[in-house]
Amino acid sequence: MSLYSNSFMSNNIIILKKGKEVSLLRKHPWVFSGAILNIPKNLKDGDIAEIHTFDHKYVATGHYQSGGSISVRILSFENDIIDQTFWNQKIENAIVYRSRINLPNAITNTYRLIHGEGDGLPGLIVDIYYNIAVIQCHSIGMYKDAQNISIAIRLGLPDLDTIYLRSKDTLPDHFANHIEDRFIVGNADETEVLENNVKFKINVLTGQKTGFFLDQRENRLLVGKYSKGRSVLNCFCYTGGFSLLALQGEATVVDSVDISQKAIDLMDENINLNTFGGTHQSICDNVMQFLNDTELPSYDIVIVDPPAFAKSLHKRHNAVQAYKRLNALAMKKVKNGGLLFTFSCSQVVGTQLFYDTIVAAGIESGKSVRVVQSLSQGPDHPIQLFHPEGHYLKGLMLYVE
Repeated sequence: MSLYSNSFMSNNIIILKKGKEVSLLRKHPWVFSGAILNIPKNLKDGDIAEIHTFDHKYVATGHYQSGGSISVRILSFENDIIDQTFWNQKIENAIVYRSRINLPNAITNTYRLIHGEGDGLPGLIVDIYYNIAVIQCHSIGMYKDAQNISIAIRLGLPDLDTIYLRSKDTLPDHFANHIEDRFIVGNADETEVLENNVKFKINVLTGQKTGFFLDQRENRLLVGKYSKGRSVLNCFCYTGGFSLLALQGEATVVDSVDISQKAIDLMDENINLNTFGGTHQSICDNVMQFLNDTELPSYDIVIVDPPAFAKSLHKRHNAVQAYKRLNALAMKKVKNGGLLFTFSCSQVVGTQLFYDTIVAAGIESGKSVRVVQSLSQGPDHPIQLFHPEGHYLKGLMLYVE
């Protein structure tokens, strides 16, 4: 048996403290360390374990992992055997769901196939970039099951050329130090994809996350719908998703700002893959300093899509202050009657806190601001009804006067 293969022993039974099964009975897919009464001595990180109540009744089955607040990520509430048939069915269910939301289609061939808890597989991300699948594991258990997951993906999507396992940066250091990202099938590291008929070059080895930010697809399309004849400023542009959709939507001027020259260079490659009218300018700069420039012109549309300012609760206060300053500056750069699209992907900054922060930014900016609509992640990043924490991407489309 491989060092990192998974197995299930019948004595891998975790006992909960009295009454701590309530959240599991409500189908929440996590068991927190504080809920556990007893863990078998032979249980290793990534092993599959059964969860039993204080009075020894079965509740669920999941991947065990020590050292964090979440000790078990639930795979089944039905006492399923976690074998190849299980993985095949889970992947097939995800494929069927994507087909129901019309992914892939003639103008979009890149999408998220597995979105962790939203697809009943906590700790697992699978993104499809046309002919390449990228598996990203956020739990040791999922990494140990990567081979079985890969087999299931190939069975469900036989036209894929490459499956790449990219998890070294998303697993605990004590485990990640002993593994390397690797190709499971094929060896293509780059491909060209379509998103709403716009071409993007994707590198699955060096790109952010798994190669691209797929969760903003619908929001990028929305920006494009409002861009005709408008000037657009895209802050934290990365490889140009919002910029390209704005140009496709016939924006007259698009300025794209990011602190990473590497991202700017790749955005310029993406611009050159397509044929657009309008004028595009790439700017390598710190966004906050750029927005502080009093000589900067105002724009019809401003987009603010920063990286996560906080990945833990103890950093949340500083993150909120940063969001407020950033959005106050952005509002001042919107022409009267213009639009601000603003986002937060910080999971620890909830929907209400994000909204309250934007309210504070509006007061600081001195502008009159109306909410046009609330925005979120795309439907291929589903939110499990019993796991509200899966709603990580918050956004607002604002009318600024």
